[in-house]
Amino acid sequence: MATSQPQTDHATPVAWTTKLQGKAQELFPGIAVAIIVAVTAQFLAEHYATPAMLLALLLGIAVSFLGEEGKTVPGIAFSARSLLRLGIAFLGVRVSMVLMMGLGWDLIGLVVGGVVATICFGLLVARLFGHKWRFALLTAGSVAICGASAAMAISAILPRDERSEERLIFTVMGVTVLSTIAMIAYPILVNFLELNSTQAGVFLGGTIHDVAQVVGAGFSISEQTGDSATLVKLMRVAMLAPIVLVASLMIRSFAELPKDGARPPLLPSFVVAFLTLAGLNSFGLIPTAISDFLSQCSRWLLLTAIAAVGMKTNLKQVLAVGGAAIALIIVETLFIAGFILAGITLLT
Repeated sequence: MATSQPQTDHATPVAWTTKLQGKAQELFPGIAVAIIVAVTAQFLAEHYATPAMLLALLLGIAVSFLGEEGKTVPGIAFSARSLLRLGIAFLGVRVSMVLMMGLGWDLIGLVVGGVVATICFGLLVARLFGHKWRFALLTAGSVAICGASAAMAISAILPRDERSEERLIFTVMGVTVLSTIAMIAYPILVNFLELNSTQAGVFLGGTIHDVAQVVGAGFSISEQTGDSATLVKLMRVAMLAPIVLVASLMIRSFAELPKDGARPPLLPSFVVAFLTLAGLNSFGLIPTAISDFLSQCSRWLLLTAIAAVGMKTNLKQVLAVGGAAIALIIVETLFIAGFILAGITLLT
């Protein structure tokens, strides 16, 4: 009588390798398309002085049919979620607490206060515009911290529903457009108010939403203003992890759970990675070459992710968010600008 031979352990690595190859083949078309859109957006941004994030989003929306059906769907979904989280994690290498301490406790307090006050303000006034706490936290957090990156990080801890995607797309689009307007308008305001280099840097870094626009606005005035603005902006970026942690704790404690009963994560793994890299960089444990490399990786990963998010977008649903949503995000933007400007007047 023949007896079956037991399966050897050698089959396990082969099975895993085959499975990984199959998964890679499944994801490759969508990832490749997202990268092509991101590269195109960067090329256009360099030649037409337009934010790459905004162009990636708009170009993604223009080819949104790729995210609806066909071989590209799995890879686009992977890019919009996993590459996004990896990009936010790598963003931690830009943070250095040692450099930030050089601003002084009064300006540190002003910047931190501006972030917290803007989020509280957004949560308070959202109902006046007909929106609930989820949209308020998403918009106010993105305005207060670091624009599109913060919006995508905060969306990861919010309970999911059928409108989660359109709220995220609208917020990313809104803060990117407003950040671009601020990049042009705020330097004019700085010159009109006759702010010195430090004051101008704190104002620009403390109010403009996205890092790239802060750099553009700051260095358009002077090198010293650009350096100060970038440093202040990175302090707001450093607020991403603690804000996400506090928001996550409050959501788990007080928010109504979705129908499936699933709780959002306490602290997503990509935020833990962000904190770890920020801590290592603050203590000078990451070589400059590696830090620069990871920073560039972060920028490209986020650009690819936002292109993929655009390809998953139904533009009609996004536009259906309405004028009240536009008004809310504008009011939040004006609030943080007024708060920081008032603080600069009092402290300097």
